[in-house]
Amino acid sequence: MIEAICNSLTKKIIKSVDGYDESKADEISYGLQLLIGEVPKFFITFILAWLLNIIDLTIISFIIILPYRMFSGGFHLHTHLGCILATNTMYIGSAYLASILNFDSTIKYILIAITFIFSFAMIAKYAPADTENVPVLQKKERRKRKIWSFVVAGIELVIAIFIPYKVISNMIIIGILVQTLTITKLAYKITKNKYGYEVYG
Repeated sequence: MIEAICNSLTKKIIKSVDGYDESKADEISYGLQLLIGEVPKFFITFILAWLLNIIDLTIISFIIILPYRMFSGGFHLHTHLGCILATNTMYIGSAYLASILNFDSTIKYILIAITFIFSFAMIAKYAPADTENVPVLQKKERRKRKIWSFVVAGIELVIAIFIPYKVISNMIIIGILVQTLTITKLAYKITKNKYGYEVYG
């Protein structure tokens, strides 16, 4: 349904905008699918968060995870329903889990250390984890995103050490860990994704 709507809009855009030809069709259609698909997905996420009475924590979860995901990348599911389920699991799930866990200081520091080592190892190996639909092929761009992945993950984990609010500290640990899992080779195999740089590089 969404794909058909986007294809129809793409044809109209190509016809009406000077300088756009058929070679741009896939790029335009994919951009429209992301836009049209993402808007309802976020509405659903925030409605569910509101019903669960954790909308404030879910917003914080977005603030924590999105910058890291933006630079490190990660798999994308192939259906809109799958994307909705994955989005809600990542953001609402992280917020809810963080609100019910109660680590003592020792456990918290151990988890931060494990998350730090794991995330940095995976960033070094896989980030930016692109896809076939949105490959990141330029070496300069890949290097920039990798560096920023290290920076964002590092800063957030340092914040988790010192911030006095346990729920936010928990959310940072869970959010960084979950997002890091999405860039791994195993996650790509399970979700039947391919790294764009491996396909086109």
